[in-house]
Amino acid sequence: MSNIINMMMTKPVLTPERIDEIRNLIAANPQMGRKALSIEICRMWEWQSPAGQLKDISARDMLRTLDKAGKITLPPPKTSSYKAGGKLNIRHLAHNMDPVVRSLAEVLPLRLELVNAGITLTEFKSYIDQFHYLGFDRTVGENMKYMVRDRAGTPLACLLFGSAAWSCADRDRFIGWDKVQRSANLIFVTNNVRYLIFPWVEVFNLGSHILGLVTQRINRDWEEKYGHNIVCLETFVEERFHGTVYKAANWICVGRTLGRGRDGGHHYAIMPEKDIYLYPLDKDYRKKLQK
Repeated sequence: MSNIINMMMTKPVLTPERIDEIRNLIAANPQMGRKALSIEICRMWEWQSPAGQLKDISARDMLRTLDKAGKITLPPPKTSSYKAGGKLNIRHLAHNMDPVVRSLAEVLPLRLELVNAGITLTEFKSYIDQFHYLGFDRTVGENMKYMVRDRAGTPLACLLFGSAAWSCADRDRFIGWDKVQRSANLIFVTNNVRYLIFPWVEVFNLGSHILGLVTQRINRDWEEKYGHNIVCLETFVEERFHGTVYKAANWICVGRTLGRGRDGGHHYAIMPEKDIYLYPLDKDYRKKLQK
């Protein structure tokens, strides 16, 4: 991967001097809210994606972490729509739950619809929050949302891809990267954090077929949206679900998590252990992720 991309996408190192810069910025601009502060920090540090988008959401998360640690003092949030660890206020729609019991041939060709805003995003969140066992949680950083419809336009499924897990021992060992390589190249991996086929849909082989369609186009969609490619997909499956759909779509089971959550760092397991699946999009994915 190019050094330019790695420089723009890697989280800035928080030196004492940079923390002082944040303190000075807050002191000199008491009228600035948290969003304005995060945007200004991104401009000061040239913290942006290859497409030129400021990484202000990541910057805002960093500011909250520093504030919680007592390193800085942020102004009070202007809104309280979301609290860390809290539940988002998702609008639940009334969906058509008439059974869809068909053969795969009867629903093809499928339409993969990118979800970005408006009523489709509301619909997407409503489906996941009501019918996925994890519900819908906020998306931080780069992500891709798909709504899957049959040839008549009937919605069948939703998929959400987001940030890859920061640390995962079995995955990292399988890829063969060290901490420095992982930090620089994690941007080129995305995590299928939600995959929902609606409970009233019964179409044999639908799940693996959808995954096949997604793997054929997600890299192109990612480049168009964010200005850089991805070379590998990952997902984490609780043992009770068996990972059947991913196995059928030729994803590779590379190990199991330790039950420590997305970012690790806990001494004791706080979440169910999960099987780790990877799907390389590039035959040289290991070589590219180790640069």
